[in-house]
Amino acid sequence: MQTVKNIAIIGSGLVGSLLAIYLRKRGHKVTVFDRRQDVRKVEFSGRSINLAMSNRGWSALGKVGVEEEIRKIAMPLDKRALHVNEKPIYFQKYGKEGEAIYSISRGVLNRKMIDLAEEAGTVFRFEEKVWDVNLTEAKIYTGESEKAEWQEYQFDIVFGADGAFSRVRHKMQRRSRFNYSQFFIDVGYKELTIPANADGSHKLDNASFHIWPRGEFMLIAMPNLDGSFTCTLFLPFEGETSFENIKTEADSERFFSRYFPDIKSDISNLTRDFFKNPTSAMVTMKCYPWTYWDKVALVGDSAHAIVPFYGQGMNAGFEDIEVLDELIEKHEDNWELIFKEYQESRKPNADAIAELSYRNFVEMSSKTANPEFILRKKIEKHFAEKYPKKWIPLYSRVTFSDKPYADALAIGDEQRAIMDEVMNIEGIEDKWESEEVENFILKLLLSYSNKNK
Repeated sequence: MQTVKNIAIIGSGLVGSLLAIYLRKRGHKVTVFDRRQDVRKVEFSGRSINLAMSNRGWSALGKVGVEEEIRKIAMPLDKRALHVNEKPIYFQKYGKEGEAIYSISRGVLNRKMIDLAEEAGTVFRFEEKVWDVNLTEAKIYTGESEKAEWQEYQFDIVFGADGAFSRVRHKMQRRSRFNYSQFFIDVGYKELTIPANADGSHKLDNASFHIWPRGEFMLIAMPNLDGSFTCTLFLPFEGETSFENIKTEADSERFFSRYFPDIKSDISNLTRDFFKNPTSAMVTMKCYPWTYWDKVALVGDSAHAIVPFYGQGMNAGFEDIEVLDELIEKHEDNWELIFKEYQESRKPNADAIAELSYRNFVEMSSKTANPEFILRKKIEKHFAEKYPKKWIPLYSRVTFSDKPYADALAIGDEQRAIMDEVMNIEGIEDKWESEEVENFILKLLLSYSNKNK
């Protein structure tokens, strides 16, 4: 049994709320601070991308008994639906039979997680901004403004779960030998909506993750329980086809008519949303160390913000909490060792999923509609079904597994090299299911296996 600690969590988002539930289950006193209003009392901001819950997220929720509650607000998606102009919709299965990602509204999930954390005994202090953190003493200071009088709070441990621009991490960055980097991609995003039909049904297949790949940009849509779809337009900030060049409603209508004609009937709604909702940026943030002595630790985006193109930001953050809890179970009151092993085990995996997420934008926007890419995926799927122990596709390793992200990246790079050679076989499009191709892949796998011994 651990000694009961008085713990502060900065940030009431998904990861902070889940951490609160875990810590309360272990008997700790937990207070969550957030500068924002209680999200249960405000309208959603129009800055969201629907979440894709997968195995890692479900595992973390299951460990504290809230998985079934969250499944009630999630919709299973077992395939991609690719919308290419002047071609019929093409469906790509994600994994094996029964494997699916789950679409969840970020706002709906955040509200539910806060409810569950409160039910577990967590105290939430909304609209109370943390301005400073005394790392060595685990003290935090809140107030109305940076120059106003501050309230001091004394805790035993402070967790930073306050996102990519974390105030807790900002204080840690001032320490000697703290490494930090951030990289903004040149593509922004805007939330849009496809409403439900008059009878409440979905206008598109509601078991699919819909993608309109257009090279340097794309539109995605994920279903909601109310029959609507939350859409996200990913588009360069500047350039010939970009946010800066869509200045009027007429520009917007021309843009959607040209690039997304199959949802033309919803363009009026998309046009309204286009100018109502903000254009947001996406950043990859890396740092190290994630902890300070036995007093302070970063979790989720505060430690490793990533772009959303693998749908793993939330899942990776939830996995942080599950790993942290396993180390608490292992080391009990030795918080310094808990924190040390936590950051050492999670850092390589956070870097790996950051790399995979960045790469996946290229795949989703440019390659998914490419005939060569589609054939490549067919070959992989065919081989994996015949030799499931020899070949697990990269997407399945990331999404339908709890194996380390770092392993998925390394094995994925080997598989990519093998498939590059396979795609160079003369006449591959006519003999991709042949024994010749199968034996060629087996030979390359053996070669890579011998290299790694």
